[in-house]
Amino acid sequence: MLAVNYFEVIVLGGGTIGYILWALSIVTLAFIVQYFVTIRRTNILPTPMREQINALFETKSYREAIELTANEPSFLSYVVHAALAEAPHGYPAMERAMEEAAEERTTKLLRKIEWLNLFGNVSPMLGLMGTVWGMIMAFFQIVEKGGTPEPKELANAIGIALVTTLLGLMVAIPALSVYALMRNRIDELTSEAMVASQDLISNFRPGKKAA
Repeated sequence: MLAVNYFEVIVLGGGTIGYILWALSIVTLAFIVQYFVTIRRTNILPTPMREQINALFETKSYREAIELTANEPSFLSYVVHAALAEAPHGYPAMERAMEEAAEERTTKLLRKIEWLNLFGNVSPMLGLMGTVWGMIMAFFQIVEKGGTPEPKELANAIGIALVTTLLGLMVAIPALSVYALMRNRIDELTSEAMVASQDLISNFRPGKKAA
């Protein structure tokens, strides 16, 4: 039984399209690592920041709260700061500003992970293109040999056809899986942050203030 050189088969066997897919897989991995590091609770809804903002509101230190939320980069701070900026115009204006800021930041996060969706959809198409190209090469080999080529003469063309399909799936499956995971995580955390923001600015509600 012949030993299989997986480096030659998987890394070198896909030809030019295979190299493109390997490069795409590295870029995809880099994006996945970045998203796992940046899209998490500590960056969207940090508990210490929520407690600190609430403490400032309870002591009516509104100027300090504005300065704090302006300098802290989390989703929660961004939304609360937008609401505080509209405080002179009344509570309804604060709510509108908060909702607009939340929608803006959520859309930005969703667009950020859209790269994974793009890679996940493009890579199988590249793999299919490599497959078609490999089959075309195989048919040309058959024509050149008068219809009866040696099997080993077709191995390279058929190998390109199969390897590029494999590489395309190797990129697409993790890319689309992480895309779905990150989309759900963004929806969950931004919804929680929105609820937390509403709870914080409820201190400015006229009815509650009067009480």
